[in-house]
Amino acid sequence: MYIAIAGNIGAGKTTLTKMLAKYYGWEPRFESVSFNPYLEDYYGDIERWAFCLETYFLKERFKDMMAVQKASHTIVQDRSIFEGVYVFVRNNYERGDLSKRDYETFMELFDLMTSQLKRPDMMIYLRKSVPALIAQIQKRGRDYEQTMQIDYLTGLNEKYEDFIFRQYDGRVLVIESDGMDFENNPADFRTVIDKVDAELFGLFSENNWTK
Repeated sequence: MYIAIAGNIGAGKTTLTKMLAKYYGWEPRFESVSFNPYLEDYYGDIERWAFCLETYFLKERFKDMMAVQKASHTIVQDRSIFEGVYVFVRNNYERGDLSKRDYETFMELFDLMTSQLKRPDMMIYLRKSVPALIAQIQKRGRDYEQTMQIDYLTGLNEKYEDFIFRQYDGRVLVIESDGMDFENNPADFRTVIDKVDAELFGLFSENNWTK
């Protein structure tokens, strides 16, 4: 089984991935944020480095997805290849940080790759407002994130809403995460676990699925 965690920057994807992996005994997989050689350059000059950054992420996510498809055990992944493109690449294109030529080349490559891939069995979307995202980003204190503009985060949130509710054709469990602290508040984590259990182990609730 393949579970993906979706959500904007600062939504809590990495934390939840670790906690679900530990709770259920799943294998966690994380995107290569710390090792992307373009990341700091990107936040300093988005237009110059957007194509390089997104192509690197696409390469890494495709490698991860190929490994996931070969696995015989359950994997939970921090951000999937699908939101990386439909949210972040599209946002860069609409902001003018990717040229039409680069965007079309990128999307053709993405389409070729994803024609070989399956959708996650479940995608968990951590839905969070922009003020809550900003508070979390400031709290964790990554230097390269502190210069992000509010309109950039707002644009990403809008793309996430469009991706989850109108573009993505797989199953999605939405977690309204404003005010939640599932890392430090056991009751909040229990709420998440109850929703996941309901979907994975037969306590089906139509209201929890977006599709």
